[in-house]
Amino acid sequence: MNSKVLPYFFIFILAFVSIVTFGQSKKVWINQADDFFAKEDYASALKYYDKVLDDTTILEIEIIPYEVAISNQKLKDFQKEIDTNRTVPILHYIHHQKGMCYRNIRDYKKAVSQFAYTSEFDSYPEDTYYYGEALMKINEHEKAITQFENFIKAERKIDSLTKSAQLSMTGCYYAINDKSTINGVDVEKLDTNVFNRGTSSFAPMYWEGESKLIFTSARAGGVVLDPLVQNSEFLCDIYYSEKVDEETWGVATNFGRPVNTGNHEGAGCFNNTNVMFFTRWSDEDRTKQNIYLARMVAGKFFEALKLDESVNKEGFRSIHPFVSMDGGTLFYASDRPGGKGGLDIWKVAIDPTGMPYGEPENLGEPVNSEFDEVTPFFHEQSSTLFFSSTGHKSIGGLDIFKSSYNRVDDLYGQVINLGKPINSPQDDAYMIWDSKLEYGYFSSDREDCEAGHCYDIYKVKNAPIQVFLEGLVFDFDTDDVIPNAKLTFKDVRYAFKPFEIETDEEGFYSLELERDWELFIKAQKPSYFADAANVDARGITQTTTLIQDFTLQKIPEGEIEIEGIEYDFDSDKLRPISMEVLDKLFDFLEINDNLVVEINSHTDARGSDKYNQDLSQRRAKSCVDYLISKGIPENRLVAKGYGESQPAVLLDADKKPVLDENGEKIILTEKYIDSIKGKDEQNALHQKNRRTAFTVVGEGYKLESK
Repeated sequence: MNSKVLPYFFIFILAFVSIVTFGQSKKVWINQADDFFAKEDYASALKYYDKVLDDTTILEIEIIPYEVAISNQKLKDFQKEIDTNRTVPILHYIHHQKGMCYRNIRDYKKAVSQFAYTSEFDSYPEDTYYYGEALMKINEHEKAITQFENFIKAERKIDSLTKSAQLSMTGCYYAINDKSTINGVDVEKLDTNVFNRGTSSFAPMYWEGESKLIFTSARAGGVVLDPLVQNSEFLCDIYYSEKVDEETWGVATNFGRPVNTGNHEGAGCFNNTNVMFFTRWSDEDRTKQNIYLARMVAGKFFEALKLDESVNKEGFRSIHPFVSMDGGTLFYASDRPGGKGGLDIWKVAIDPTGMPYGEPENLGEPVNSEFDEVTPFFHEQSSTLFFSSTGHKSIGGLDIFKSSYNRVDDLYGQVINLGKPINSPQDDAYMIWDSKLEYGYFSSDREDCEAGHCYDIYKVKNAPIQVFLEGLVFDFDTDDVIPNAKLTFKDVRYAFKPFEIETDEEGFYSLELERDWELFIKAQKPSYFADAANVDARGITQTTTLIQDFTLQKIPEGEIEIEGIEYDFDSDKLRPISMEVLDKLFDFLEINDNLVVEINSHTDARGSDKYNQDLSQRRAKSCVDYLISKGIPENRLVAKGYGESQPAVLLDADKKPVLDENGEKIILTEKYIDSIKGKDEQNALHQKNRRTAFTVVGEGYKLESK
């Protein structure tokens, strides 16, 4: 070979080998990046994706702990849907994966830039959706709407994401609506000395009352197993702090081992017997997140144990425990099978030692959706569940919502967004409130930080919650309003004395209630029977106007039959069914405590006049004696027997008098009954005469008796 050609040949070979080696290195880096991505170590994945794009640049990104992990269950399905139907250029793939990494580590500003670039590719039509989603997170809701519209209108799109895009658009419109801002709510970030020190702080929870908080934080001085390898500023531990005075919190204290370890521990809570529940996970595989239990005796913990499959189902995530006030129910979030989709809120019964028993129950709709629901907190005093969700008309990411719980029907009510300023375009979660819903704490990554996402703990002062009550008083027969009707308000727990107000000339009344009132209200007017209702102002979580109308019926001049009163044959002894009927009359007389009534009894015409008179008197007295035994004052009751002297009037099916050919009422005299053919028909008419009734014979009893 020519000596002059030889050096060039070696240069060519060297260049060829370098190219091959370089190409192989890039394949290795892509595989490493994909492996980190699959393990949800997105920061490390970014490092290698960037290395593929520019091997001279290796980004040194450490993992910032971010315990609220959004379920990838649906995302995996999306990927399967698209990956089996297309092949994309490697450059497009790398840039798309970078965007997904920024999305998953919540660095939304970089995600916006990345998806703005990749959404122009034909390779990834779903990146238009992710572009809109990232715009939501940086408070660019109007621009986000445009991208969601572009995605929905696109010829090539991922059908699985269409509903998400539609829901996100709804959230964007809600965010730019003035009604999404709740006036009077103040939010402030807690201090950086106690709570918001280090790289991340979140999951505040009350412990032993409202003057002590436990919370999760990644900061210097935490528990590590190998200081040469691990950095506690990037490991979550559980801490607590106690109030020194009304505005000052004491130093944050790490619970130490064995609760905190070289792994991540967070989102802790206690039951009412000093058993702590918390989430534990590892950076080695962030998909494995489980709930643990640790018992504390005399201020010291035993070794933590992982809860069984009623909470931690193998292969699925279980996080964010919360225990009800009575210590009998554990709420938690999980993507276990049987849910609505993604992470759902579940509950399971637990014994006093903290151990679960029985089958877990999904809270179902309307709380859970096909999106993610996490960080449950049940406010006992108001029977309200607070939680966070990426669905339910979110302003962006996780928003905090509430749903009232009906204990009688065991149902959760409409899901309501807490609005701004509690919610933001970023993630907002871990909401807790004091007993009166005046102050609360939550976590949010709304502020910029070096790593693009850092949870901080915020304090919220709620807007003053006012409860108003108003209504009208109507005439039952005419529907006309009744002016100057008297309304009496009694506290069912006797915490304050009864008070009275009157309706105005339009029959209207209104007043403001205290939020802890549970009232019995009675409406009265002379010549009318009273009407009553119970109004409960407890459990109201926002300014509310309650409506309670009353309908009063005119007191008739004649008698009112008490249907269902029965006696043994030829006896004044009340049958059990009669006592049940008289119990209802007792309730009526309790409400109408101003009335004096005559209890009258009647017989049919068969038998002697004297006998019938005596029997009816004894039967009327039996009714009166029963009512007196129940507590009705004796001087409000008159027993009167009429024997056969006052036969009944024939009534139709609507209880209206039947008229004869002359327009007169038909009286059920013995002569009339005998004129009816058929023994059964005659006996039925005799039965109508054998009746018990009452007649109002006086009003103003209470007034006269004072």
